[in-house]
Amino acid sequence: MWNTIAQDITRATGQPFDLQDRRSIGGGSINQAFRISDGDRDYFLKLNQASQYAMFEAEALGLREMAETRTIRVPKPICWGTANGSCYIVMEYLPLGNSSRDSWYQMGQDLAAMHRVTSDLGFGWQRDNTIGDTPQKNPWTANWVEFYVEHRLRYQFQLANRRGNFRRQAELMAAVPSLLAGHTPEPSLVHGDLWSGNASVTADGTPVILDPATYYGDREVDIAMSELFGRFPQPFYEGYNDAYPLAPGYETRKILYNLYHIINHFNLFGGGYGSQAQSMVDRLLR
Repeated sequence: MWNTIAQDITRATGQPFDLQDRRSIGGGSINQAFRISDGDRDYFLKLNQASQYAMFEAEALGLREMAETRTIRVPKPICWGTANGSCYIVMEYLPLGNSSRDSWYQMGQDLAAMHRVTSDLGFGWQRDNTIGDTPQKNPWTANWVEFYVEHRLRYQFQLANRRGNFRRQAELMAAVPSLLAGHTPEPSLVHGDLWSGNASVTADGTPVILDPATYYGDREVDIAMSELFGRFPQPFYEGYNDAYPLAPGYETRKILYNLYHIINHFNLFGGGYGSQAQSMVDRLLR
C-alpha cells in the first residue's frame, strides 16, 4: 500500500517521492491520519476502508473547488485512490501555529469572500458527499427551502427514525417556509462542516479551513455551525460582518440550520444529541 501511495504522489507531482518516514497523527474519529515524508517534502495522508473511496474523492474535489476561488486557504489535494483494501487521500501538509486577533479577523474576511462565489445552477453541488461519514445529498435545486427541507432535514430525520421518532418533525418541516419567509439567500459556496475543529491558522498566521462538506447553500449555514461546538473568537464575526453583513433574523435561522448537524450527531453517536435536537425543534415551533 505504501509503495502505491508513494508512486501516486510521484505521478501527481512529477517529482520522485520515496517514502522515508510516516507518523500517526491523532484527532480524527473517522479516519487514520499520518504525516508522511521523503526527507524533503511532507504530506498529510488520511486512510479508511476502500469502500469509503467516494468520501475522499468528494473531499478532494471540494478542497479543489474552494482553492480555485482564491479566497481562503485550504490544504491542496495531491492525489487519492485505493490500495490493498484501503482508500487514501494525500494533501498538502500545513504546519499549524498560534492564532491571533488579526488572524481570526482575516478568517472572517476570507470566508466572506468565498461566500460571494455563487452558482448559476442553484443550491446543491456537482455530486453527493458526506457530513462526518453520513451521506449528504446535493441534487441541484432551484429553491433553498425545498433543498433544505428535502435534502437536509428530511433525510436526517429518516435516518434518526431508525433509532426512535422525534416528536413534531413533520410539523417542523411544514413550518420551514414560514421560518425562512422573506429570506432569499444566494447559492453561496459553503464549507458545510465549519466547526472549531475544522478551522485553524498556519505557522505563518494564514487562516485555513479543513475537512469540508462542500456545497452551494445559504452562507449562514457556515456561520451558524461556527457557533455550535465552541464559538469562534469574536474577531472572526467582526471580520465577516465587516465584509458581508448577516441579514436580520439570523438568530432564528441559526437554530434551524444547526438542527441538521445535531440530528446528524444523534445518527452518528446517539446519546444526548437526541434530546438536544428535540429541544431545538420545540424551540423553533413555540
